[in-house]
Amino acid sequence: MITKLVEDLLNKNLDIDEYVERTYERIEKIEKKIKAFITIRDKEEVKREVREKLKNPKGKLSGILIAIKDNISTKGIRTTCASRMLEDYVPPYDATVIEKLKQEGAVILGKTNMDEFAMGSTTETSYFGPTRNPWDLERTPGGSSGGSGAALAAGIVDIALGSDTGGSIRAPAAYNAVFGLKPSYGTVSRFGLVAYANSLEQIGPMAKNAEDLALLYSIISGDDPKDATTIHFEPQVPEKVELKDVKIAVLKDIVEASDKPVVSIFNSTLDKLSSEGAIIKEVNLGYAEYALPAYYIIAMSEASSNLARFDGVRYGYSKYYEGNWRETFAKNRGEGFGIEVKRRILLGSFILSAGYYEEFYIKALKIRRLIKDNVDNILKEFDLIASPTMPILPPKIGEVVEDPIKMYAMDLNTVIANLAGVPALSQPAGFYNNLPIGLQLMGRYLSDYYIMAISAKIEKVLNLYDLTAPIS
Repeated sequence: MITKLVEDLLNKNLDIDEYVERTYERIEKIEKKIKAFITIRDKEEVKREVREKLKNPKGKLSGILIAIKDNISTKGIRTTCASRMLEDYVPPYDATVIEKLKQEGAVILGKTNMDEFAMGSTTETSYFGPTRNPWDLERTPGGSSGGSGAALAAGIVDIALGSDTGGSIRAPAAYNAVFGLKPSYGTVSRFGLVAYANSLEQIGPMAKNAEDLALLYSIISGDDPKDATTIHFEPQVPEKVELKDVKIAVLKDIVEASDKPVVSIFNSTLDKLSSEGAIIKEVNLGYAEYALPAYYIIAMSEASSNLARFDGVRYGYSKYYEGNWRETFAKNRGEGFGIEVKRRILLGSFILSAGYYEEFYIKALKIRRLIKDNVDNILKEFDLIASPTMPILPPKIGEVVEDPIKMYAMDLNTVIANLAGVPALSQPAGFYNNLPIGLQLMGRYLSDYYIMAISAKIEKVLNLYDLTAPIS
């Protein structure tokens, strides 16, 4: 637990040098096998900063090392979005969430690998190469926050930040047997997050247990004058929650689309919750078959707009200066972006073009509204919505990345929360042939603390938390 770790560092029960050295020894031993990081800071520099934070301790994370997804701006530390386009980009400012972490005494260890510009579900589209799952090096860690998930599972760090546009925190949380929260839209500032799809994405916490997850969320959440999409809200922290009489809706049409091993572990988890007094009932989401198309139409449309700024002229990959602006633009973007990013930009531009805007984009927005209304209606009757986090087991490296339709289909269970704007959490549910499977909980808008409190109860029932993959 982070609070205990801070206490040990402050009381000198744990030596600062030992804490940092132990982390770098772990990196030295396993980083080459998993490739969780794109940038790792100099050990002596990190050690000095940890000492400084503990000399004048002011926050909940005094001296604690944290891993940051590489699409979140960090002043003076390279931020690449796992793309050739930003290979050498060093931001001149910190994202709001980074400012908040530093105020609480956290020290950035490094920037984690991810799918390029967060576009992918396996952390294989990274320009710097794929991250591997610490539980099985032949498999992916999920994406796009796969580096953060792998760093947690491998025991390098205890807390990390990811971002979630359609499941990018929850997929790696499920596949790495850790905890991840996609917060209610607007509760965490997006200022300093390199944008992919503004109306869907949120920065969120990742940790090895529910308590640390809630602690990290409490630090990074809150409104921000620099981000007009944030809202002012009073944190609704429940004093006490019990599983007894908690009403849980199970999305039948989502569960039916999941593979048998996943459903088997999921049903076993439900049985345990039921034995604790939870009331579980199957419901249909409705419009489930349209969730993925609607999500990808909206996400790709917003991506084509957001990524227009990377023109190879003002900043980014700038190898060519042809005299002809169009050719310069085309060549720099053609080489600067990877295949998946180019695919999404092209599809998004097509969707937004004259004649197709109403045919695709407007229809997708209407479906989004219908799905949101259905989610809200279910949550009027139930306290939570449950489903498997991912419909399949962690795929092998190369298994889905070459087939975009297969890769997009992996997001079926997770995109619903992004379309509806509600909080969603993934936590370990169990293992099938030593491969992690996640349980997803969705709650009412602004019920983030409630679902984390329920998650803490579930982790005790399942006895699955603070898990570290047996990799050495």
